[in-house]
Amino acid sequence: MSKLKISAVIPAYNSGEYIAEAINSILSQTHPVDEIIVIDDGSTDNTEAVIRGLYADIVYFKQVNQGPSAARNQGIKLAKGDWIAFLDADDQWVPDKIARQLANLERYPELRLLTADMREIDKQGVLLTDSALAKHKLLDEFQQLAGAPLPNAAAALLRKNFIPPSTVLVWREALLDAGLFNESIRFGEDLELWVKIAAKYPINCLPEILILRRLHGNNATQNILGMLEDLVKVMRSLKNTIPNELANQHCNPDRLIADSLADLGYWHFSQANYQKARAAFRESVKAKISGRALLYLIASWLPASVISGIKAIKNSSS
Repeated sequence: MSKLKISAVIPAYNSGEYIAEAINSILSQTHPVDEIIVIDDGSTDNTEAVIRGLYADIVYFKQVNQGPSAARNQGIKLAKGDWIAFLDADDQWVPDKIARQLANLERYPELRLLTADMREIDKQGVLLTDSALAKHKLLDEFQQLAGAPLPNAAAALLRKNFIPPSTVLVWREALLDAGLFNESIRFGEDLELWVKIAAKYPINCLPEILILRRLHGNNATQNILGMLEDLVKVMRSLKNTIPNELANQHCNPDRLIADSLADLGYWHFSQANYQKARAAFRESVKAKISGRALLYLIASWLPASVISGIKAIKNSSS
């Protein structure tokens, strides 16, 4: 395999506290990347000063705040590499992250997206999770594959998104073919893109720890309602763009939409927001009927006092 040109892309927003560690983890790679691109998404802290103080060869681009999707897309557009390696500004690569992925690509040259396992740490760097794959009961499956392409990968991703952006090494042309990150989606935009790629190209997941992901109160995944609302957008987008590819992997796009709407309805129902729950369940049943969604739709029309009593009885018996 001829030498691959790799561009590392870091989206950053008010990342002055951690970005030096992120960049240094790239500079410490046993197999160096060809360029480091930082897209500063409108930071108001000392992010730029920290980057300038590293005295490293970094492509720095600052833009008006538009969100991580727009920042990553800008990095992809600026990149000169054939392959893109993403790294969030508060995460870190292990020293041989790139080397191990390239070795895996040498073994399976048909791959167009490579991901891996990760450890989770807190703000102080204290270990929280030794293996994210083990945490989500996926480690055994990927250990059996041992770096080989994952069968029906799009369907697997729709069951559980196992691709943290900071683990990804991806062929730039695959990103362009899939339409880059959807900038209208704030939560789940990465899942949408990975599924589009996995529906058309071989991907894998190495059962090896290649990144440290930092968890803290500012992580986007804290917004449950926003995630559920955007998951509906993701499923609708996938139906509009790759319905045949999904069907080939035994995924029913209408069922995906219905289930995401039902999940949104369950959330509103649990929060006693019955008007919004009814709207979500009604759309869910319209997309693809299911007994549970229909039952909750009917229940959401009951008086609030009756629903509260049913909930109390259910909680006392559980």
